[in-house]
Amino acid sequence: MRALRVVGLGTDDRTIIVETVAQQPSARRDRFTLAVDDNLHAALKGDLPRLDQTEAEPENQLRPREIQARIRAGASVEQLATDTGMPCERIERFAYPVLLERSRIAQLAQRAHPVRADGPDLRTLEVTVTETFRRRGQDLGAVSWDAWRGEDGKWVIQLRWRAGRSENRAHWTLHPGAHGGTVTAMDDHATDLIDPQPVVPLRTVPPAAPQRPADVAVPDDGPAYRASEQHDQAGQRPPKRGRKDRAIVPSWEDVLLGVRSPHA
Repeated sequence: MRALRVVGLGTDDRTIIVETVAQQPSARRDRFTLAVDDNLHAALKGDLPRLDQTEAEPENQLRPREIQARIRAGASVEQLATDTGMPCERIERFAYPVLLERSRIAQLAQRAHPVRADGPDLRTLEVTVTETFRRRGQDLGAVSWDAWRGEDGKWVIQLRWRAGRSENRAHWTLHPGAHGGTVTAMDDHATDLIDPQPVVPLRTVPPAAPQRPADVAVPDDGPAYRASEQHDQAGQRPPKRGRKDRAIVPSWEDVLLGVRSPHA
């Protein structure tokens, strides 16, 4: 039982301010208010029954070792205060080193390698989860990691995040070892986060189909081109298109032999 000393009166003149007596100069001092009522007046007069230390403490008062065991198993300071009626300040004194241990284990687990059906992943749990959140378009900055010892003595790793209005939790079991150790999934959320394949297959664009010859546009150069096309279909060679009324010039052999030009 901790000792208290009177500091002064409250602003309403109906309460007394008391604080804890520190065992060491650097120890924390907590202040409380005590109502000035009939019980206080009776206690000052000696009209109340005397209680020893065992009777004064609640029946569900936990010892320091029990507090640390409950915190290591996953309980929070607020939960213990609600269950036992103990003040949070008393629980925090013994829970603080265990909470640090849980935080350190959660950080170590992020560097472990997740084990899938085909074996351990070369990537760490942190890298795998980050890639999954990026692929889903979710914010990784809003997640929280935690760890505690399960009933089998193994560390349970928890990742908690919110997606829309739902709060999700994923759990793994940590297996310490070389190169950071490994983690195995304990539920469906944990399995989905370490699965390298996306949950919903991505839509792919099909390749463009090659154009058929019939679909290729044929240029139309007018009546002359259509006429040549008709000659091709009839098996005849279309006439060549050249310059019209071109003069025929006799060769020098014709001139020497006396061949006259048809235009002479």
